[in-house]
Amino acid sequence: MRRYLLPAGWILLGLIWGSSFLWIKIAIGEIPPATLVAWRMTLGAAGMVTFLVISGRRLPGSRRALAGLAVLGLVNTALPIFLISWGEQFIDSGTAAVFNSLTPLFSLLLAGIVLKTEPISPLRVTGVLIGFGGAALLASREFALRADPSALIGTLAVAIAAASYAAGASYARHSMLGTHRYQVAAGSLVFAAIYAWILALVADGGVILPTQPGPIIAVVWLGLIGSFIAYLIYFLLIERLGATVASMVTYSFPVVGVALGVIFLGELFDLRLVLGAGLVLIGIVVAALRYDARVRSPAGRGAE
Repeated sequence: MRRYLLPAGWILLGLIWGSSFLWIKIAIGEIPPATLVAWRMTLGAAGMVTFLVISGRRLPGSRRALAGLAVLGLVNTALPIFLISWGEQFIDSGTAAVFNSLTPLFSLLLAGIVLKTEPISPLRVTGVLIGFGGAALLASREFALRADPSALIGTLAVAIAAASYAAGASYARHSMLGTHRYQVAAGSLVFAAIYAWILALVADGGVILPTQPGPIIAVVWLGLIGSFIAYLIYFLLIERLGATVASMVTYSFPVVGVALGVIFLGELFDLRLVLGAGLVLIGIVVAALRYDARVRSPAGRGAE
């Protein structure tokens, strides 16, 4: 029985995070993106801090750890979630889901070009080019559907969010080694909530509450399920399966996000959407392949 729990958790996490793009689209129909992120981060942080207290832990007290959590809360949480929420004002939720899946490609670029922890091979360059080619096709599709430059700005915002996620994950791996995973999750959500409320109060002019059933459910889902519960599942998978396998859950985002957008929001399902999403997924898989002997050998795999 126990051996089936981890695959079930992996599938459940893919469904939760893949559906987040649908819930974001529903929520921003009534409340501004900054306010949405503020409420989402607040609910997620409340859940994680409560979990820490129940499990006998607390947020780290050292200045170094708190500074690291402050950076992580901005780069890996508040900023990308706000950019996705803001971008979905101008593009389909399914397109946003596919663009968010560019994170592994940005991670490979960061590891290969900036950090020099991964080799740059012709196969990986090919994968990156294929993936970004799919993203370009999707961006042109959004512009063609709306004939509005805002669609291109929306796709760019979600692409920057994916790059921010990649940078945040790399920062966490190198700078938060002495901090427990659940402390990292709770601390980053707390700081993200602070950042989001500052932005919401300035940009939106005060505290705004959703009043319609759909947006209310969306906010609660995104905060308690999409942030708190999803983090618990994700870090459990990291502990049991490893970070590489756990992070592969992002491969399911385009499938889940596109399907839900088409079914529940009536978003257009056409050949360009299929081709664009397919190219992104193919690019990720190709770029992640490791075929040269140095990388496959035990001595060459220290960067995993």
